[in-house]
Amino acid sequence: MMDALELLKTRRSVTAAFLGLPVPDRRQLEEMLTIASRVPDHGKLSPWRFIVFEGDARLAAGEALAALYARQHPDADEKKCDEERKRLAIAPLVVAVVSKAAPHVKIPEWEQLLSAGNAALSLSLAAYALGFHANWTTGWAAYEPEAGEILGLAPGERVIAFVHVGTATVPITDRPRPALADIVTYWKAP
Repeated sequence: MMDALELLKTRRSVTAAFLGLPVPDRRQLEEMLTIASRVPDHGKLSPWRFIVFEGDARLAAGEALAALYARQHPDADEKKCDEERKRLAIAPLVVAVVSKAAPHVKIPEWEQLLSAGNAALSLSLAAYALGFHANWTTGWAAYEPEAGEILGLAPGERVIAFVHVGTATVPITDRPRPALADIVTYWKAP
């Protein structure tokens, strides 16, 4: 396993279309999910959960999403419907990170959403630490209430990430990153 700083410095997203086999085995996946659940969580609410799409379940979910998309967009061409059919089958493993953020007497919902976002990032980092790659996406299915019903979301829940996991099938390159001078300021007393 790589050094933590090296992992953070070298992590890259790999487009889901370029993720192939192998994928984490069950033990590795459970380790990734355990790591993803160890995130900042004000109030210990665990305001997130995970839905794993693997094997034929990816295809069945995609068929249901494509049917919904076609019904909601009767003018959509077959290419677009096919994209929706493959939404959860592009990569060999997909984990939906679901926010359960809800009104709370002490913890604002935005803090709960940030906790879920941290879970998605930690899931991606855990995949990378185990020698795999990941890509965090959303898309219309993350925002469409009827898609949420298909995916098994409870009222008030929403998908904040589809984390696609696999092994990179192409060379991985970095993208330009912002210069620290452009994104960091040091506060000084007036």
